[in-house]
Amino acid sequence: MNNKISNNSVYDVTIRLFILILITAWCLMIMLPFVSIILWSIILSLAMFPLHSMLAKKMGGRPKLASFIIVFSILIIIILPAGLLIGSLVDEVKALKVSYDSGTLTIPEPTEKVKEWPIIGGKLYDLWYSASHNLGQFLVKYKDQLVEYATKIGKGILSAMGGVVQIVAAFLISGILLAIGGTGEEIRKFFRKLAGNKGDEFADIVLKTVGNVVKGIIGVALILALIHGVLFMLAGVPYAGIWTLLAFVLAVLQIPLFFITVPVIIYMFATKDLGPAIMWTALIFVAGLSDNVLKPILLGKGAPVPMLVIFIGVIGGFIFSGFIGLFTGAIVMSIGYKLFVGWINSNNEVGQVE
Repeated sequence: MNNKISNNSVYDVTIRLFILILITAWCLMIMLPFVSIILWSIILSLAMFPLHSMLAKKMGGRPKLASFIIVFSILIIIILPAGLLIGSLVDEVKALKVSYDSGTLTIPEPTEKVKEWPIIGGKLYDLWYSASHNLGQFLVKYKDQLVEYATKIGKGILSAMGGVVQIVAAFLISGILLAIGGTGEEIRKFFRKLAGNKGDEFADIVLKTVGNVVKGIIGVALILALIHGVLFMLAGVPYAGIWTLLAFVLAVLQIPLFFITVPVIIYMFATKDLGPAIMWTALIFVAGLSDNVLKPILLGKGAPVPMLVIFIGVIGGFIFSGFIGLFTGAIVMSIGYKLFVGWINSNNEVGQVE
């Protein structure tokens, strides 16, 4: 009799576990297309929580109004310039296609100054001169390479546009989370279930890491990229949106932006008069120096995690989830690194006490 009851219990538990796993897997599959947006929304709400709390108190305890003001201000300050840059890039690509289809596409002839550029001057002048005098032959000769690069650029533009839409949606959702409240406490409950007595400590690590990375690394990179992008657009640099995106990636990876600014400066000296070229070069130089002002304000002293972790997070996040992965990848890797280090150190501390 006991064996029969035991068998029934095993069957009962097995069926329950199977149904539970099935429902969980189903839910995860349904949520999969929205994982990046949900994750970025939670990250943004955690990063903006201190500012939201301070503003809500100053407004007499009105969290909904404070949430609306913060989200609306950020969308105007950040999303609007980003949208303009992407819009200008799309317009330039459309105009380029129309000119090509109508046979009116021309490339200005390079100046003799191009020959004087070190290392690449001679080859670049020959290619540029060939394209400006016989564009059709040039396109036929380098057709495969041009198609390959154009395809990559097109996919990048579409990914960037989709990323901007996702970021806007994430900001709106984060504003709702801030207005409702309780996101930080829910994260603490999750870590208490996961890590027991160490739950609050791990939750503090997550909250601090999110704030440091969002403000000190992604925030600084986004501001620098937008400043450079606006200058590129005002200076009439072709495809300013692509240069801006590259500037953002380099800034997140903590790589100097002169890899972006030097080609732009060379282009301006090759195509513009000396006075305007010097003026735009000086403005771009000042924009680059703003990094030294923004980092101490937003980040403080030192990076929150090693730059190798940030690098892996940015590249891996972009490969895994596209444009928005540039944001979420670095943060998730930073959180994982901090939690791993905290876990290792906590075990060491227990061993020392024993």
